[in-house]
Amino acid sequence: MKNSFDVVIIGGGPAGIAAAIESKANGASTLIIERDAFLGGILNQCIHNGFGLTRYNEELTGPEYAEREINQLTRAEVTVYKNTMVVTIDAKEHRIKIVSKDYGVLWINYTSLVLAMGCRERARGSVILPGKRPAGVFTAGTAQFYINIMGQKIGNTVFVLGSGDIGLIMARRLSLEGCKVIGVAEIRSFSSGLNRNIAQCLEDYSIPLMLEHTVVEVHGDSRVTGVTVARVNERYEPIESTKAFYACDTLLLSVGLIPENELTVQAGIKLDAYTKGPVVNQELETEVDGVFACGNVTFVHDLVDYVSASGKRAGHAAALYALEAETRQREMAISVSLGSNIAMLMPQRIVKQNRSEAFEMMLRVSKRIEKGKIIVSNDREILYTAIRSYLSPGEAITLSVNYPNFNLPIKVNVIEL
Repeated sequence: MKNSFDVVIIGGGPAGIAAAIESKANGASTLIIERDAFLGGILNQCIHNGFGLTRYNEELTGPEYAEREINQLTRAEVTVYKNTMVVTIDAKEHRIKIVSKDYGVLWINYTSLVLAMGCRERARGSVILPGKRPAGVFTAGTAQFYINIMGQKIGNTVFVLGSGDIGLIMARRLSLEGCKVIGVAEIRSFSSGLNRNIAQCLEDYSIPLMLEHTVVEVHGDSRVTGVTVARVNERYEPIESTKAFYACDTLLLSVGLIPENELTVQAGIKLDAYTKGPVVNQELETEVDGVFACGNVTFVHDLVDYVSASGKRAGHAAALYALEAETRQREMAISVSLGSNIAMLMPQRIVKQNRSEAFEMMLRVSKRIEKGKIIVSNDREILYTAIRSYLSPGEAITLSVNYPNFNLPIKVNVIEL
């Protein structure tokens, strides 16, 4: 079997598949390594529609979207190793160690490496949730797997903690399965989900969204019997006088997603404090030469279409790196930092190149802003400015920013108007 490739991609979800298709299209020998038995990642259990609106200009379910991507991958004749775990990245020697029942323990050599491991849910241990440990507490993704893949009903009366998109979608799904969803509590003053999901998944089903509330206790011995919910103050501390008991047999946790970056850290790649993903430049290359990152491993994207677009960019850049490796020189990077009202942004570095006149930047604001002016600048020039309305932390903003003329640090601000 072949153990040396121009481009190796870790992860066979939508980002990894898109990266592989683009890499192979640019003439690079390409390998995808996927730990599961199937490609497609989380898409396989997302049977609701809403996927593909930008990538395919039509509305698809998760499995339909995955099928189209996998069919393209098959036609491209990309090498795929499934049921295979990457256990070590040796970035200095440009190789990875894999473990597989089919291939055993094997070192794979690469010229470019693409990290596309995706993200995972925060579980109960990630939040302060007093009470016993009864059955009936599920993360939203686990509940989705039981219902959509296993065909198992998880409960009858459900309370949801957190207003992430998957939690909102599962509130609707549970309602359609005959469960009574009695409320969704969000500790912040705004939902972290998309506005369309709030409307379609909660408002259309008369499910109350309780902002500035959280679960302060879980009740029950062998099974959940209820939760105590309270309003929080500006320091997110429960207000004693607002505590109320809600009888339920199931608590669904939708308390955020975390980029899956254990391998990234092991490889010595720097993580960003705000995105929780690797620091990257506009080509999605990390600070380790020849290692790229894309999709939800960089930050949690709003739509799978954007994940695929990120994978395509990384696959293109990784292929060019691999094919030009002998002549390529590492360029000096310009830092990009957060200013006022910015929660996170990407890229965190810019390398000046002549391949295009502008580069793509994605950011999230730190609070709801009715009308704001976005400014990307350094001390000598404004690279981008625009006025936008209805900015929300739950929806990422994509900008096309001009390349700077000066090697000066760049700062991004959003000014409320």
